Amino acid sequence: MSVPTPVTAVDVPPPPPPPPAPVASSSSSSSWPFGNLYNRFAAWRKSLDLPNPGTVENLSKEAKQTSLNNYAFDGARADLSKSLSMNPMFQVTHSFHLGSQTSPPTYHFGAMFANDRLFMHGNVDNDGNMSARFNQGWSANSVSKVQAQLSTTPGQSFVQLEHDYQGSDYSLNAKAVNPSPADLSGIYMGSYLQSITKNLALGVETIYQQQAPGLSDVGAAYLAKYTSTDRNWIATAQVQGPGVLQASYWQKLSEKVDVAAELQVMAAPGRRDALATLAARYELRMASFRAQLDSTGKVSAYLEQRFAPTFAFLVSGEIDHFKNAAKVGVGVMIESSSLTPEEMGMVPPPGVPAVPMPQP
Repeated sequence: MSVPTPVTAVDVPPPPPPPPAPVASSSSSSSWPFGNLYNRFAAWRKSLDLPNPGTVENLSKEAKQTSLNNYAFDGARADLSKSLSMNPMFQVTHSFHLGSQTSPPTYHFGAMFANDRLFMHGNVDNDGNMSARFNQGWSANSVSKVQAQLSTTPGQSFVQLEHDYQGSDYSLNAKAVNPSPADLSGIYMGSYLQSITKNLALGVETIYQQQAPGLSDVGAAYLAKYTSTDRNWIATAQVQGPGVLQASYWQKLSEKVDVAAELQVMAAPGRRDALATLAARYELRMASFRAQLDSTGKVSAYLEQRFAPTFAFLVSGEIDHFKNAAKVGVGVMIESSSLTPEEMGMVPPPGVPAVPMPQP
C-alpha cells in the first residue's frame, strides 16, 4: 500500500494595496472658480478659427511694397554682392552711391549671416558710421530683435531692443529705444493686434517717452485692418493722438498688377496738413515697374530690369511739377558667387541624371 506524498504549502504574496485616490490640485480647473469658464472661452475661441493678423509694424506692408518710397533714388548707384555660403547663408555687399542732389557720395560695406533661427546683418560706411541688426528666433512664434547704430553725428546713435510673439489669432510686440536702467529714461512701446473676425483685426499701440527724470510723455494709437476673404484687397487705418490719421488701401488686380493708395492727415492745433499718394506695380518675368503720383505734384517711376539672374539694371525718375524740378537715377545690381554649380542647385550632383532639355 503506497503512502501519499505530503503536499507542501506554497506562500502566495498578498495582493498589492490599491493606489491612493488622486488629490485634487489647488490649481486645477475644478478648484479654480474661473477655470471652467476660461476653458469654455478658450474652446469657443479656438472654434472660431481666426487667422493671425500679422504685426503692427507690417500693418500696411502690401501698400508700402507697391509704393516707391523705399526704392526711388537719384544719381548713380551700384550694388555688388557675393555669396560665400548658401546654408547657412553668408553674403557680403559693396554699395556705391554718387551724384545725388540730396546726399554726398557714399560707400557702404555690409555682411549678412542667416540660418533657420539666426539673422545677423552689419553695415559700415566711408564716414565710420556703423549699424547692426540681430534677430534670434526662439520658436516659430517668438523672435527677439536687437538693432544698433553708432554714428559720428551727435544724437544719431541708438540701440533698440524688441520682442515679437505671434499667437494663433493675435500678435504682441514690446520695444525699447535707448533704455537706461539707471533713471529709466528712453522710449518704450507696446502693441497688441487681435483678430475679431476672419476679416477684421483691431489693435492698440502705446508709447511712453521719458527724456529725463520728471519729464515724460504718454501716447496711444488705435489700429484697424480689414482683409477681404480672398485676400485680394486690404484696408488699414491708424489714429494717433489728436487729429493724426494714416490710412492705406491695397488691391491685387491680377497676378502681375497691384495698386495702392495712402492718406496721411494731420489736423493738430496750429497745423493742418494732408498727403495723398497713388501707386501701381507691374511685375513681368524679368522686370518690375512701379509708378507713383502724390498730391504735392510729384510723379515718380522706377524700373528694375534683370538681364540675367545675377545682373539687374535700375532706372529711377521723379518730376516735381510745383517746384519745376526733376531727379534721375541709374544703377546696377551685380551678384556673384564662389559656390560651385552643384552647391547653387543649378547642376544636379554627380550620379543624378540631368533632365533633358525640350527640343524645339
